Amino acid sequence: MADLDTGHIFLTTLAPIKSSLEGGREHTSFEQNVRVALAELPTAIQSPATRKTGINSPFARNKRNHLARMLVLNDVVYNGRVGKNALVATVEGVDPIQPQPVDRLNCAYLVFCADIDAVTEDGAPLPTNLSPSKQKAVRAAYARELWATMGPELNDIYKNCVGFDGVKTADDFAAYLDKCHVETTMPFHDYYLKLPKFHTLPATQLILAVAAPAIVALIALLLRILGYLTVPLLGWNSLWTFVIALILTAIVALVSIRYAIRNGEKPLAPGEYDDLPSVLKALYIQQSFAPFVVENQGLSAEELHANFGAFLERHKPSDTSGPTQEPGVISSAAMDQPA
Repeated sequence: MADLDTGHIFLTTLAPIKSSLEGGREHTSFEQNVRVALAELPTAIQSPATRKTGINSPFARNKRNHLARMLVLNDVVYNGRVGKNALVATVEGVDPIQPQPVDRLNCAYLVFCADIDAVTEDGAPLPTNLSPSKQKAVRAAYARELWATMGPELNDIYKNCVGFDGVKTADDFAAYLDKCHVETTMPFHDYYLKLPKFHTLPATQLILAVAAPAIVALIALLLRILGYLTVPLLGWNSLWTFVIALILTAIVALVSIRYAIRNGEKPLAPGEYDDLPSVLKALYIQQSFAPFVVENQGLSAEELHANFGAFLERHKPSDTSGPTQEPGVISSAAMDQPA
């Protein structure tokens, strides 16, 4: 299913950027304003250089973002001529010197991509499947959360886009982002600890279902060609048997194709620890447990048991609410040390 897979929404929106010059600021286009606003947007604290700033990405202010990216798309990429068999092109009189039509965008677009937990409330379990209306509700809830946590930054960026002038509230922003929504079937991450049970296609059964009436149609046609007006032993009219079997073959083939497509569109179930709070908790435990192993080398079983109990009591591995790693940082421990 578009947008939804593994319990996550893979959101993509394209907002058209205004094309005229901004009043009162000559030589500064709306597109340039967007680029400046994006350049001033703090990045996540994931390197020594960014740690020195002490300013985290505004997308780290909520715990639904696994990934977020904004960019300006000036135009689509030209991939060259559409290839064609040389002999066929010659017969059709195609002149390779004449340029083919080239797709172009009517303006620059602000692209926003985000990989988020498909929930309407923080902490809710990830769903296996959602109807289109429920997916829309998830996107709206996420947009409202974004507005609540980084409204000023969003306003600085999107005020340069077409149709954003009337956006004043979280609900307004949710409605605006929904208008810019573009369906995607490209997941951005995979947290599976073990591969899930995929939606296996019963290919053998489908082939047999199509082949059975097709074989009957072929036999009936051969009998008719050989002069048999009826099917031996059955007494059916060979012509009508051929026609009915052929129609049945087409119907079964169409149903099988639709079934295969729907089977491929089914979203995969979420992994056991795929939600963002669990991912952050896992990173925190991983970083906390490594020094624990080093510090407890060579201890007796009793001492190790007691220390591990204290470790569990302090870090609470099963509690995703805390203590845990904060979003947007490469290491919890690194944040306590000078860059």
